[in-house]
Amino acid sequence: MAYTPPVSDIAFALSHLAGLRAFEGHAAFESYDPDLIEPILDEAGKLARDVLAPLNQSGDKAGAHLSETGVTAAPGFAEAYKTFQEGGWMGLSAPEEWGGQGLPKVLGLAVMEMFHGANMAFALCPMLSFGAIEALLAHGTDDQKAMYLPKLVSAEWTGTMNLTEPHCGSAVGALQTKAVPNGYGTYAISGQKIYITWGDHDVAENIIHLVLARVPDAPAGSRGVSLFIVPKRIVNADGSLGDENGVKCIGLEEKVGIHASPTCVMEYENAKGWLIGAENKGLACMFTMMNSARLNVGLEGVGVGEAAWQTAFEYAQERKQGKAEGVSGAAPILHHADVRRMLTTMRAKVMAARAICYATGVAADMAEVGETDTIREQAKLREELLTPIAKAWSTDMGVDVASLGVQVHGGMGFMNETLAAQLYRDARILPIYEGTNGIQAIDLAGRKLSMADGAAMTSMLEEIDQTARAARETNDPNLVQIADRLLAANQALSDATTWMTQTMKEDRDVALAGATAYLALAGDVIGGHFLTQGAVEARADGGPMRGRMTALAGFFAETSLAAAPGAVASITQGGQAMLAESEALFGIG
Repeated sequence: MAYTPPVSDIAFALSHLAGLRAFEGHAAFESYDPDLIEPILDEAGKLARDVLAPLNQSGDKAGAHLSETGVTAAPGFAEAYKTFQEGGWMGLSAPEEWGGQGLPKVLGLAVMEMFHGANMAFALCPMLSFGAIEALLAHGTDDQKAMYLPKLVSAEWTGTMNLTEPHCGSAVGALQTKAVPNGYGTYAISGQKIYITWGDHDVAENIIHLVLARVPDAPAGSRGVSLFIVPKRIVNADGSLGDENGVKCIGLEEKVGIHASPTCVMEYENAKGWLIGAENKGLACMFTMMNSARLNVGLEGVGVGEAAWQTAFEYAQERKQGKAEGVSGAAPILHHADVRRMLTTMRAKVMAARAICYATGVAADMAEVGETDTIREQAKLREELLTPIAKAWSTDMGVDVASLGVQVHGGMGFMNETLAAQLYRDARILPIYEGTNGIQAIDLAGRKLSMADGAAMTSMLEEIDQTARAARETNDPNLVQIADRLLAANQALSDATTWMTQTMKEDRDVALAGATAYLALAGDVIGGHFLTQGAVEARADGGPMRGRMTALAGFFAETSLAAAPGAVASITQGGQAMLAESEALFGIG
């Protein structure tokens, strides 16, 4: 199956839904020109379509391999990475000071969506490097930036994130990897890390590991965690590469999907490391990288969902079965109403998730470059609110949409020879890594709703209300109906938010029992808001997106938004019912 870069959908989402137009003429992005958007997307699309996509299924079958000399990537991946590097794609949104192009981060997200859609196993490698760059920009010393950033930005080196250990995953405070001062500004890092994405490979000449570890006498728990730079090969003072460091991959995980992405068990034995930030303050530094990764994982859901929709649509046009009015002989299954229902569900949810992720990216950009303190603060609140939704709702969407893709294929979809099956397998990791979606729900309900006395969600609810009223004011019957659904759904989200905020103060367990359902509702309503906004703007433009956006927004309104008022009870009552019966269900009080 071919991958077609969805350039027009992406460009529309960037300009009309996410708010990229706010950066036109912005002093922080002197290199940004709105006329560059489609050429950039076109060129990235060529790489995705012509280089990465053809390696997707073959990479899945071949996988990566570990030998005494280290990890060898799947055939063709090293060459593809060289093409990626030569294209300067790693540096698209990196500061010009370090060799980047200085464009908004959200453009980098849009490009990465296509790379994920074409070949997620490949795209995981630069995704981790993006996170390492973010962490170093925010927390590295001037010397550290000068030593590592140019090579990371140029993609000559890659980066990783080392958190998880055999005995602890999300409970980062329980990690045991040690960092012992050497007495001359470095530390000896010893311990084992698991599930390290692209922890070893042969596609680049060096790997810059960012590793969480404990210094001697560190406080217990997360307060005693520090972050270290641990390169695979030592970097000399002049920037040249020196000896191998005391770090190696000792095993590759055998996984359900993303077979071509080497998921490594890493062993650190007196490896030389350099502290980032201050001792015992590493978790704050790592969260910079994790937040970047969480948004990018949301984009993985969008990319996989887009690929699943394209694959299913192509199959539905080719596969003939049953009768349809006006068609002689067996009809393509696209003519069957239920198949079109599944395909429309897939496309609408992908576009909604795309808008949520891009809007998060624009907020992240604006939080850094906004022209006033107020603008930056408001943008930061929006970024914080949307990040767990972008990660969780978009990745749940990716799994659901990939599953629908299998369903459209019928029995053939269950065969490993089909791309539909691979996409479903690949997608299943998305709700798990970079903080499970349950943790994202806890983060949203337990932290993000209460920020600034609830200002972030209050602002979001007001914006949704404005979108609904703008749709109603068009007097277009289709948009008026969509507006009515959106207003009712927004009221449901408002009611659920009030309950969640109050219950978090009164009974945290009861509140958190409804947190996942709350996040799902928030994603549905915010996604519906963006689709409705898109339908309004496309109507005003009168271009080719008008019919498509009205159709997608209308379908989403009559399915996801129509169900929103009924979802409130599952949030406010479903968790309580489960907790009340825990003795009968689980044998615990």
